[in-house]
Amino acid sequence: MVVDAVERSRFELAVDGAVAFSKYRRDGNVVTFIHTEVPEALEGRGIGSALAKGALDLVREKGERVIPKCPFIRSYIEKHPEYRDLVVG
Repeated sequence: MVVDAVERSRFELAVDGAVAFSKYRRDGNVVTFIHTEVPEALEGRGIGSALAKGALDLVREKGERVIPKCPFIRSYIEKHPEYRDLVVG
């Protein structure tokens, strides 16, 4: 399950003792995704996509919008048009 680790300004997904995360900056109701990292041990298992989906779902639940500066999150949104309405601009 993806959690918003507000104190670290990142969304996190823990799997098998490792943590994938997407770092963000929050300004009011806008979340700017800066960098996403999936540990090498978790690569190739869809963990990054699960993290992106969970993070964007949490953003939607809070009524926030996104600026996808992170290439991974930007690419995920391009491939999943159901999240395009969250993008500012």
